[in-house]
Amino acid sequence: MVRGASDPPRDASRTDDECLTDEQRLAWLQLIRSENVGPVTFRELIRHFGSAEAAIEGLPELAARSGRRVRVAGRAEAEREIEQLARLGGQFVAIRERSYPAWLKAIDAAPPLISLRGTVDVLARPMIAIVGARSASVVGCRLAQRLARDLGDAGFVIVSGLARGIDAAAHQAALAGGTVAVFAGGLDRLYPPENAALAARILEAGGAHVSEMPLGWEPRSRDFPRRNRLVSGMASGTLLVEAAQRSGSLITARLAGEQGRAVFAVPGSPLDPRAAGTNQLIKQGAHLVTEAGDVLEIVAPMLGRAFAPPPDWLAARDDGMAERAFDGAAFFTGMFDADGASGSGEGDSEPSASAPSEPTQSERERLIEALGPVPTEIDALIRFTNLPAALVQGLLLELDLAGRIEHHAGQRVSLLE
Repeated sequence: MVRGASDPPRDASRTDDECLTDEQRLAWLQLIRSENVGPVTFRELIRHFGSAEAAIEGLPELAARSGRRVRVAGRAEAEREIEQLARLGGQFVAIRERSYPAWLKAIDAAPPLISLRGTVDVLARPMIAIVGARSASVVGCRLAQRLARDLGDAGFVIVSGLARGIDAAAHQAALAGGTVAVFAGGLDRLYPPENAALAARILEAGGAHVSEMPLGWEPRSRDFPRRNRLVSGMASGTLLVEAAQRSGSLITARLAGEQGRAVFAVPGSPLDPRAAGTNQLIKQGAHLVTEAGDVLEIVAPMLGRAFAPPPDWLAARDDGMAERAFDGAAFFTGMFDADGASGSGEGDSEPSASAPSEPTQSERERLIEALGPVPTEIDALIRFTNLPAALVQGLLLELDLAGRIEHHAGQRVSLLE
């Protein structure tokens, strides 16, 4: 368990307000809504083809190399979603843009686009995530409310998942100070429905609703852990108030630790099963919290450090980009020239001159044999197979589009049966 937290992410967008054009936003939405294209695959497709428009055109042929046909989202479909979101009073925010939460840019598999309803400015403020049991006790809810209110008074926005119990209590108490609700489904698919009045009050109070899922998407059980990575990813620290041993809130805590964020837990009675998860987190090294000051003591010093971009973040992408480990903000900033526009006019990068030719069947088989159900670092695959790094990246992209591999934190992949 991570006791501390990483330095605040350097946000290059704060040096220049670089917005996507309408055509770029449309192409990005088409690409991320295409079959088998998630945030990591989106990044690799841009890396491979050089632009979202080129990736859309080349996607069917690339997927066919692994014997799979994929559905590419149509332009009309993307236009319709943009119009529907606008009718809800919402908008799409890209990872390249100032309005995108700075801390979220730094996580593995940061969504290239998020849909937003509410006040954009609230996303630029420092955040703390508060999560916990759905079947929370009265005392647990009161503690969550007190902590959320005090952290709000200290200038923090409270981010949570709008679930029953602790989530709802934290949102309710944070209305005055600012709060963000992250949806597991589309922004037009509130869950649970009983929190509709609270969701409306969040918007009325100047807060926001955020999701990476398409409009109309009904949340499934598998979508909640995906939602949880955004809850923890938007915040410098995650605080748990009541969580059973097998609680979904523990997933959020684990994700926060993997993201290098501070993890906090409120202790509870050993006789209450709703405190078993939080007590275990404290044993594993999470910060024990009884008041807001315990959180502020950890996160305030790191938030005081300046958000200063490294000197190469606004430089044009170089030929070695395909060999680098991914940094969400740096990658998407590096895809643009310093003036925010590429030579192609779209704003995405040119394809790498070292892009590999189509791999041979022998090379495909060598990589597949090296993969297995245990997550393996991509660098280890490159060393083991003795294949060029760019070739391995291209083969993994093919397998990803064919639905044959799964991505994990730490640049690891595993083979799906």
